Amino acid sequence: MTASLERLVVIGCDAAGMSAASQARRRRPAADLRIVAFEKGQHVSYSACGIPYLVAGDVSTPDDLVARTPEEFRKLDIDLRLGCEVVGISLPSRSVTVRSGERTYDEPFDQLVIATGGVPARPDVPGADADGIHGVQTLEDGIRLLSFLEDRAPKRAVVVGAGYIGLEMAEAMIRRGLEVTLIDAADQPMRTLDPDMAGLVANALRDLGVDLRLSCRLSGFSSDAGRVTAVRTDAGTLSADVVILGLGTKPNSALAADAGIAVGASGGIVVDRRQRTSAEGVWAAGDCVEVHHLISQRPTAIALGTHANKQGRAAGINIGGGYATFPGVVGTAVSKICSHEVARTGLTTAEALGAGFEVFSAVTESTTRAGYFPGALPITTKLIAERTTGRLLGAQIVGQEGAAKRIDALAVALWHGMTVEEMTGLDLSYAPPFAPVWDPVLIAARKTAEQLARLRP
Repeated sequence: MTASLERLVVIGCDAAGMSAASQARRRRPAADLRIVAFEKGQHVSYSACGIPYLVAGDVSTPDDLVARTPEEFRKLDIDLRLGCEVVGISLPSRSVTVRSGERTYDEPFDQLVIATGGVPARPDVPGADADGIHGVQTLEDGIRLLSFLEDRAPKRAVVVGAGYIGLEMAEAMIRRGLEVTLIDAADQPMRTLDPDMAGLVANALRDLGVDLRLSCRLSGFSSDAGRVTAVRTDAGTLSADVVILGLGTKPNSALAADAGIAVGASGGIVVDRRQRTSAEGVWAAGDCVEVHHLISQRPTAIALGTHANKQGRAAGINIGGGYATFPGVVGTAVSKICSHEVARTGLTTAEALGAGFEVFSAVTESTTRAGYFPGALPITTKLIAERTTGRLLGAQIVGQEGAAKRIDALAVALWHGMTVEEMTGLDLSYAPPFAPVWDPVLIAARKTAEQLARLRP
């Protein structure tokens, strides 16, 4: 190592961290930049979003979820160290403290990327450490759950939390033949939807055979010989052979906060458009950071692999001497519960009102294909617009096959600040196997624009 060799340390080796490391390496060779990446687990650069589909059987092996192996990164002259947890950051000494087994040591850096991801919410209730209670945050979590299901052959599953992960894991359990109860403290599943659209999701879950218990608060777990046997709630006790926790995540920003790096009200690390933190030479990307919501114009925290990859790429390009930005998000997400698809983008009605907008919304029904074409399936679309201008503020879709990806057209309209009236002229594709002559997006835009026009003087 020469005196001029710059040192980049990366904390966390999934989407954001390894995107940053790879982009930096592409622009700066090993003779110019030494890269050391620390991962406390044993897997890197994998699709955490694919874990429910691994459990359900759609994905054959855990290796199928891995985008790049440690060996592939090492061939790029990235010093990748598994089983190494960074437990401290010292800005004055420009070093991180690493724990590897019984050994603790300091690793110096000139540039640092914090990509520590998210921390899964764990219930602080009695019995939460019983055998058979599983989170699904990491690939290791998914492998452990899969092994448990295959070895123990449980019959009754309780899923705690009716957000994206909870719904996807409920589907996985149904498809494995288990009796499934899904509980949530809220009065609707998927709080990222308006109540009327969430009601469609609730109906779909019940139609699939899920015992959906809403406004049901977890109070503890019962166990026998260390193994979970039941879930206790304020509405009664539910028998369980396996419990899946789907309570969401929060940004894993404690390491940064302890080092004096700014953390926002959302709990995420504060970064600028280039992914720079408040500390010189320190970058952050992925689920641990705060992002700018382009519609509400407020900071928020959204855990998605799409954002993590883009943010990591931007950080790596900048570290490598280029220029890249991550401008923000509009909050687009999709999910699937067996044959039902759910999508959303932008703001919900409550979020739009909270951001100070005067809001109007409309719900329309259509089909995913021409009504006469075999396989045409129902799709419900809700648009949320600013009452005075007609500007699109948000959209939600619940339907069957072919429904969810229509949210992308609505996300693009949101990104460019279109009104619902402008959207009625969008040149969207048409052929009977793919859409009615009026696509559901166009029907929704037209109906919303017409209703808004009747409200104006």
